[in-house]
Formats: sequence, C-alpha cells, structure tokens
Amino acid sequence: MSKKNYNSKRIKGKLRVYHYLISNKNLKSHLPYSVPFSKETLERTTSQYNLLYVKPNQGSHGKRIVQLKKDPKSGKIIARKTYSRKSFKKVSELYTYLENYSKKRRMLIQKGIELEKVNGKPYDIRVMVQRKPSGKWVCTGMFTKVGLPKKIITNYYQGGKILLLDQVFKDLNLTDKQKKSRYHQLSTISLEVAGTLSSYQKGMHEMGIDFAFDKIGRLWIIEVNTRRPQFHPLKKISPSMYQRMMSFAKSYGRKSAS
Repeated sequence: MSKKNYNSKRIKGKLRVYHYLISNKNLKSHLPYSVPFSKETLERTTSQYNLLYVKPNQGSHGKRIVQLKKDPKSGKIIARKTYSRKSFKKVSELYTYLENYSKKRRMLIQKGIELEKVNGKPYDIRVMVQRKPSGKWVCTGMFTKVGLPKKIITNYYQGGKILLLDQVFKDLNLTDKQKKSRYHQLSTISLEVAGTLSSYQKGMHEMGIDFAFDKIGRLWIIEVNTRRPQFHPLKKISPSMYQRMMSFAKSYGRKSAS
C-alpha cells in the first residue's frame, strides 16, 4: 500500500503530546501524570502511586507495556507484562529489569487508571477526530475496545474486542441523561484536544484519541495517536461509521483504514 499521497502531519512521541495538552487548562485535569522513564522518576512515582504503566514513548500497538502494581500487604511491586509477572522488593532491581526490557527504547511512566469495567472486563474508548483540508475538526465516530479479564491493556492487537459505544453504555445500565452527558464530554474534550495539538503542528487532519472512564466515572485521556489511527474493524460492526471516516480520510490522501 502506497503512503506517498498521505497528507496528515503527526506529532512524534507521547511525552511531547502530553506536554502540549497539559498546557491547556481545560485538559489538564483529564491527563494522567506522565514522566520520562529514569531511575529517579521510577523511585518517585512508585512511592507516590499504587498503579503505574511503563510504555514506549513512540508507537507499540500495546507491545512492551509493563504494569506496575504495589502489593498492599508485602509492599512489593508486581511488574506484569502480557504473559508474565515478577515481584520486586527493591526499586533498584525493578529499574534494572525495566531498563533491560526496554532495549534502549525511550520509555515513559504514566500514572495508572483503575478502569471502569463492563461485564467484568476493562474497556476504553477511541474517538476518531478528522478534518478535510481547510475544514473544521469533526468527531467522526466513537467505539470501544474491551479487554480480556486478566489482561493489563485493552488493545485490539492484544486480544481486545471492538464494540460500539452505545452497546457498552447499555450494558453499563446508564440512564439516557448519563449517556448524553458522556457523549457530550467525549465530543467536547476530543475537539479541544484536536484544536490544541493542531495549534502546535500545522497540517494535521486526523487523530485517534483513547479515553477511559475510571471507577468513579471520571474521564481520562490515555493516549493520542496522530499517525494513521486505525479503524478497519468498524467495517464489519458499523459500515456507516466506517464509510464516514473513510470519506474524510480520502480527502487527505489516505486510502486504507489500517
């Protein structure tokens, strides 16, 4: 697949995106604390928070993410990867373990969010925001990624399931008023994110924003994908949403949803 006609600029690095967004007072309270990975930041964040994620600063599709969770009884830190877990009593040993695992990639540490669950499974929400050349930002669709019960992330590539947001809200037994409030919040904040990032980087035409509601219903911005955010699973579960996204995508030279 040729990408030479693709004409949407991106912002490289999750930390750069985080710093751009946190400068906006309307978004600051929706951003989980994030810092570059180092021995000093690992010591500080593990003493401050009981749940953390260590992840690559660029890309990943859910790969090379490590969940760090403090055991309240032993005080040990449990490091969980996709298929394994290991406990550490000393932060220095944990640092060595993570440093080796990162394979010299630049990593970041992000405060963990206790995700709201649907039918016992964690989920997050992808909002696709697009604009045609010279057009305004538009929320072209929202869908959810529902994780497996014991997985540390909800990523589609790591076994997550794609569902329409309406279905998840129905399964959560939300009232019509609660649904309307959540949709409004997601739309408003998504457009604020798009406006903020595109003020720093000209020529942006699309981004996929990953949100999560926590256990008390607070909305968090988990991540923003500014380079070819994928939406191909929608072709089966919502052809109309898929076609809407593709009509925007074609206007800036994107020929595929993957």
